[in-house]
Amino acid sequence: MLIAVCGLVAGLALGSVVLVIALRYGLERSVDSEVLATADSVAQMVAQDELPEVLPIAGAQEVQVLDAQGHVLFASAGGDRLVPVLRPDELAAARRGERFYVNGNRLGQSGQLRVVALVTPSPQGERTILVAKSVADLTRSLRVLRTVLWLAFPPLVIGLAVLAWRVLGAALRPVEALRLGAEEIAAGGGTRRAGGDTRLAGGGAQAEQLPVPVSRDEIHRLAVTLNDMLGRLAAARARQREFIADAAHELRSPLANMRTQLEVAQQLGDQTDWPAVASDLLIDTQRLSRLVDDLLLLARTSELGAPERTGDGEPVELGELICQVAKRYPSPPVSVVRPAEPLWTSGEPDALHRIVTNLMDNAVRHARSRVVLAADREGAYHRVTVTDDGPGIPAADRERVFQRFTRLDDARARDAGGAGLGLAIVRELVRQHGGEVRLTDAHPGPGLRAEVRLAALTTSPQ
Repeated sequence: MLIAVCGLVAGLALGSVVLVIALRYGLERSVDSEVLATADSVAQMVAQDELPEVLPIAGAQEVQVLDAQGHVLFASAGGDRLVPVLRPDELAAARRGERFYVNGNRLGQSGQLRVVALVTPSPQGERTILVAKSVADLTRSLRVLRTVLWLAFPPLVIGLAVLAWRVLGAALRPVEALRLGAEEIAAGGGTRRAGGDTRLAGGGAQAEQLPVPVSRDEIHRLAVTLNDMLGRLAAARARQREFIADAAHELRSPLANMRTQLEVAQQLGDQTDWPAVASDLLIDTQRLSRLVDDLLLLARTSELGAPERTGDGEPVELGELICQVAKRYPSPPVSVVRPAEPLWTSGEPDALHRIVTNLMDNAVRHARSRVVLAADREGAYHRVTVTDDGPGIPAADRERVFQRFTRLDDARARDAGGAGLGLAIVRELVRQHGGEVRLTDAHPGPGLRAEVRLAALTTSPQ
């Protein structure tokens, strides 16, 4: 604000100086034009040798006609007929074109006089015409202008400063409200309810939201952006808490089972069937290892963010990929429908292999007698499908099963089911490759069909 006021003062001061100089220059030009017109009319009379004893000059002007030696030959009615209005040095400079301000008492007047000289020839020799005009009106006008500026300048600066202060205060008040809201959110551990004196766009109170001004300006857009960011942070915190809680629960189960078996074996002593205990511990250890690997994979895929990796991986032929995955499973029940032509996509081979493997594990676990793995072309995409004839998934739960640690068959044995991370990993990896995955009904017959759509390469690699 101080810088703005200083700039305002400097600008108004400069403008005032320029105004005074411009007005003075304009008035001087007007006076000079008037006296030069008078000098020209007198010069015509000098050239025709028709000068009367008293020069007939109209207006508040005084005229003297001098010879080459500077003696007054003719003068107007109010002019001095003995002493030139200019001194010898001033007269020499005036003959060279200079113009002077002289004191009016030289002609018995108050104020200053503007004197202009014009040298003109005559039948008797060179003559110098001096025309003097009072500039009392010019001086009075400039004095009035300066007075007005001096009187108006302080109130104008103060008024504009107060107006700027109010405008800046009104503009920054929403910023202060945002700061206070952020301070309340930080003090409340990330939760608050927007309210107070600041009006909210749309009305109502919102959890963990900053106040949004009703004005549609940059502050409004900033508040909306910050609220969107807070919403994403709150969602990320909720997902993190849920993930930690679910992971802790899943990790606790095999650890508790291992501890129980070891405590029982310790109590039995020599009667412990150590081969059976080792077999059970190995199963729990493998389950724990798979769970840790899945958690690490989900953590890595979550850090990658938006799907920007399409086209950055290696060329992968989907027909060869599904054949490699199918070799891990018995046939029957697994059968492969190889595509009639090569289907090339771009991605990370290990990640694509993990996608198909997770879908196959899920299908084999729930199939009754048949699992079909296939790949085909679908417009600008390639599609990998895994179809089983198991009980399927209700349509209402097909989106929920992609969430982490979601299991619909909670009653299954610990060694038969997974931790509920397989489909979540599939969705994350497919998203990283710019594709999409969905679950539909199997056709024909009962069961579930998982479809993965991946972008096709426009040209096949050599």
